[in-house]
Formats: sequence, structure tokens, C-alpha cells
Amino acid sequence: MAGSPAGTTALLCHLNKLIAIYSPTITYQRHGWCVIRRICTSVSRCRSQAQTKRKSAPQELVGVVGLEIHAQIHSNTKLFSGSQVGFQAPPNSLVSFFDASLPGTLPVLNRRCVEAAVMTGLALNCTINRKSLFDRKHYFYADLPAGYQITQQRLPIAVDGTLTYSHLGGRKRNTVVTKSVRIKQIQLEQDSGKSLHDDYRSQTLIDLNRAGVGLMELVMEPDMSCGEEAAAAVREMQLILQALGTCQGNMADYEIQRQMVVLESGGTVQNETRSFDGKTGHTIPMRDKEGLQDYRFMPEPNLPPLMVYEACSTAPPGVAPSQLVVLEEVRERLPELPSVRRQRLVETYGILPEHSFTLVNEDGLMDYFEAVVRETKAGPRKVIGWVMNELQGLLHQQNLSVSQSPISPQALAQILNLQENGQISSSIAKQVFQELWKTPGKTAQQIVKEHDLGMVNDSTEIHRICQKVVDSHPDQVQAIRGGNKKVLNKLMGLVQKETKGRADPVLVRAILEQKTS
Repeated sequence: MAGSPAGTTALLCHLNKLIAIYSPTITYQRHGWCVIRRICTSVSRCRSQAQTKRKSAPQELVGVVGLEIHAQIHSNTKLFSGSQVGFQAPPNSLVSFFDASLPGTLPVLNRRCVEAAVMTGLALNCTINRKSLFDRKHYFYADLPAGYQITQQRLPIAVDGTLTYSHLGGRKRNTVVTKSVRIKQIQLEQDSGKSLHDDYRSQTLIDLNRAGVGLMELVMEPDMSCGEEAAAAVREMQLILQALGTCQGNMADYEIQRQMVVLESGGTVQNETRSFDGKTGHTIPMRDKEGLQDYRFMPEPNLPPLMVYEACSTAPPGVAPSQLVVLEEVRERLPELPSVRRQRLVETYGILPEHSFTLVNEDGLMDYFEAVVRETKAGPRKVIGWVMNELQGLLHQQNLSVSQSPISPQALAQILNLQENGQISSSIAKQVFQELWKTPGKTAQQIVKEHDLGMVNDSTEIHRICQKVVDSHPDQVQAIRGGNKKVLNKLMGLVQKETKGRADPVLVRAILEQKTS
């Protein structure tokens, strides 16, 4: 993970070692994992099935996915030192004596990081331990100066939570499927430094700017069965952390298919750390995974137990309020969470649950939608259609984010207002939208005027055009008079073609019905 700015964090995943049907493989992204569980009683049986594929149905493989998410905490300073957290600072310019592990230096816990972990635990329905402990986890990397990482292995700050997440399912992928995954624990720990490998000179350089930055490690139980569920759970976690103001990031899981191929060919999934190559979309082996005993966990002797109090009144006397982490104060600062936002959108605007799901999950889309609703006379359901279809269609087509849209919420509201006022038709409104996308400096009114797209309000002229269409299509008129009313739509299309979509369709239908009756 590269150095990150205060307020910008990386969401990383690694192995949860709780499944042992087959040896788990780690996707090191920095960390992510998934395990494939074969539905059979033995490896030999699986292999025999693989050899007789022509005689039997293909064997079934079920993914078993759990995640550990390392979320860098949004804090101005590091977890145990006063060093600043900064992005793209010169190498080794944000390193205190403690970060460099010089003898005689001691850790001082950052209250902001503790409150971030407590707030995240509350948002994930965790039990907040009133007393938690710090431990040393030993391993020897060049970018870990002390030779150990301070973490919370024995008694973490939060346990036993639940993350409820949703994804779109069904044949048309328009049904919201809601599931949940258990959160085993949330623990505080330090990040390591960064190793920069120079293959050309055959050397490795070390940057300790990241060493000691505060992380929350969020451990999920292996309750998911596919990459789609894992991606949905990670996206929901990301939205929650963004709403809390703690961190943000992305994660992708490509490991399930690789393990399926290994098992189907009769191989064994190795217990190893793998690196993800974003260019090729594959994982590559890095090293064998150390066993739990290799870390040689031991209590951190330089840090007392971390105490969290329900209220200021329950804290021991003589402790300065600035040194306290109080649950009731953290609860009061909890913002509106994604699940609550979705429910509010459905109840307030009468939109469908799948629409609220998309609005919340797409960065900036909910704010865009609500801004349009505030500025237009059109109803929310009409607005959601424009946002879901016209706006998102062009954004996805051109690979743009909502913030990069050439059409502002105010500009879309102007288009809708012109349509609501009867100045343009629905088809012309879409045409104006396309023109504004190409020339964002203009207004909707200017586009309508320059291209002469205003509604034809002269009823005499509309009667003349309708009569012309009726006279030139006697077969269709005869079919309508014979009872085939659907043919009327074709005549309406011809009238709209003559008027370039500027005639009121209700008026056109009424005139044509009169002339073909």
C-alpha cells in the first residue's frame, strides 16, 4: 500500500484462518483470501469423479469466502507516535524515533484512533470491550524496524458484530438480495513501512513514512460463498467507513477461479501468501504462510490495558476528560449509515428498493438525485428514471464518475422543468440532454431555441399534418376502422416525424382518433 493522505485510506484484505477443510490460500492485496470447499468425502473420490466426467455430471465446487479488512484510520498522526500521516511526502520524512524503533522510545496511544475503532464497532453492531489488551506479533521484514507489530490478538477492542449487505440478483439483476456476514472482531494495530524493490540495481529501498500508521483490522467469518457476495460486503463496509469518516478503499477477489482449476486438475491448494497483479488480473505466489506459532505473540509490556467507559460518570476520578473514550459520546456522533439512507430514500421519495440501492452504492449519485428533486417540478419517480437511464447510461458508456458528469443536477432539473411546463416533449427532452452533454456550457433553454425544439402549439398546423398522414396511409386507416387500434401508434409516429417530435402526443392521438373513426 502506498503512502496515503490524511482522509484517504486503503482498504486491504488478508487471510482469515478459520477454515481448514482444505489448506487456505491467501490473496495478498495487501491481504485477501478465499477457500474452495469441495462437496465430496475425500480427495480420491473427487479425482475419480474428475476422470469420469463423460459419464457423470460435473462435480460441484462451492466457494467459502471470509475476509480480513485492514482499514487505515483517518487520523492526522500515527497510532503510537506524534508523527504526521501524509501522502507523497519525501521518503523517511515522517518518521519519529519510535517509528524507527530507536532504543528507549515508548508508545503513546492516539485517542482519535481508538474512537475511530469504537465508532466502527458500534456501526457494525459489535460488542465494545470495556477492557482490551495490546500484544506483540513478531515477524522479520526489512520494513518493520522493531521486528514486531503491536496488535490486539488476545482481547481486541470490539467483537461479535454483523455486517448486513445487499447485491442485485434475479434473472434481470433488478432484485435486491440481502445477506449478512458475522464480524468476529475489530482490532487496532500498526502498519509497516514500505519496501521499494529496484530490480535494475538489484536492491531494495525502505521508506518508513507509513510505519506506525494506525490500522483497524476487521475480521469477517467465512460466511460468503462467491466473489459477488464478497465484493458486495466489501462495498457495504466501504460505504460505512466513508459515512463514519474513518477510511475508504477498494478490493477485488480473483482467487476462487484459480483454486477451482487447481482442485479440478487433482492438485492441492497450498497454504501460502500470494500477491495480486492488477495488470494481469492474476495472483502470483510470494512465500509460504507462517504458522500461528511463528508470530510468538506476547503481551505488549509498554502499554497498559485500553479502557473504554460507558459514560463520563463511570470513569475513575482524576482522569482528564481528554484522555477518556466514552461510548455514549461516540454514539451521539454516529452519522446516517447506508442502510438507513436506503430506507429513507424509499420512504421519502416512493422509489423502488433497487433504485435506492444504486443511489447509495454509486459515489455521489444520491446527492445528485436529491439535488435534481429539489430544483424541479417533476416527481421523484420521474427524476429517478432520468438518473438511472439517461445519466447513468452515458456515465457508464464513457467510464465517468458522477462528479465528472458534464450535466449538473441544476441543468437536468431545467430540462425536466421545460418538459413539465409543456415547452418540450419527452423525446425532445432526451435530445436536449444529449446536446447538453456535448456542449455543457449552454443552458437547456439555449439548446431549445438554437435548434427550434419548442412544442408546436398551433392546433391548426397539427390538424393539417394529421390529415396529411391520414390521407397518405389509407390501408392503415382501414385497419384502425376494422378494430386494429395498435396501428394508430404508427400514424402517431409519422406525425411526430413530421413535427420533429415537437407535437403534444396527447393532442395528436385525440386528433388521429377523430379522423380515423
